[in-house]
Amino acid sequence: MSDGPPAPAGSAEGGPLGEDQGTEPGSSATPKAPPRTARDLGLATATVVVGFGILTACLLVFGSLAQDVRSKDVFMVDAWATPFLHGIASPSMDAVMTAITTLGTVFVILPALVILGVWLLRTGRVRSLGFLIAAILGSLVLQLVLKPFFARPRPDVPYAQILSDYSFPSGHTLSAVVFYGGVALVIWSLFGRRAGLAAVGVAAVISIAVGVSRIYLGYHFLTDVVGAILAGIAWLLIIGAAFRARPTWRRWRSRGASVRRPAGPGAMASR
Repeated sequence: MSDGPPAPAGSAEGGPLGEDQGTEPGSSATPKAPPRTARDLGLATATVVVGFGILTACLLVFGSLAQDVRSKDVFMVDAWATPFLHGIASPSMDAVMTAITTLGTVFVILPALVILGVWLLRTGRVRSLGFLIAAILGSLVLQLVLKPFFARPRPDVPYAQILSDYSFPSGHTLSAVVFYGGVALVIWSLFGRRAGLAAVGVAAVISIAVGVSRIYLGYHFLTDVVGAILAGIAWLLIIGAAFRARPTWRRWRSRGASVRRPAGPGAMASR
């Protein structure tokens, strides 16, 4: 049996971020949300359960990894990954990896955010833009807090310049996970599950490629990249759940306010 057509752009199904129907340019009408079905409720419940499971796994693995980094333990995978990737080095590979690593920098992410933000504003999808901005700002805060807390030195290799900041987690990788992953969640919410899953796959490939480039260029250890990926996924799940739950919180508050609202003089007079 067919699952039915994918959710149209701005559908009430909402995807991981909930509803953000927006308005098309020149249109003032607000589309009405279709009634919820048992299938919708089941899918929403499954999404919450799976998301909570992934979040828990990310936090557990990240916590274990961070504890070892904090205690200055040496990881065998770090001692293996860096020389292995450098073993395939060549001038052409250097150019490719340098180009890939720029995908996790502000020089790519900021212009992409501005272009996407203009389109989201023009179509009235302010919640989606707010999600992307909150996610990116949160990733910057995570980097500012986690790097000095763990204070892990950069790899000391002869072919790479030792940068002034700390190594764990990889800032380029964390930024790539949060931005491209966030864009994928927005695509899922606006254009349906099929487009969303494809976008998630592309975001995963870009994020992993950025992480590999950081190891190849000698700026990070493998565990720096793994920690950044886990932290980025966990943050996306948290901020995404908050944005999805926000309309529900508003409805509960409005219902509570209407229940507590005192009766007017007309109601008193009719008694």
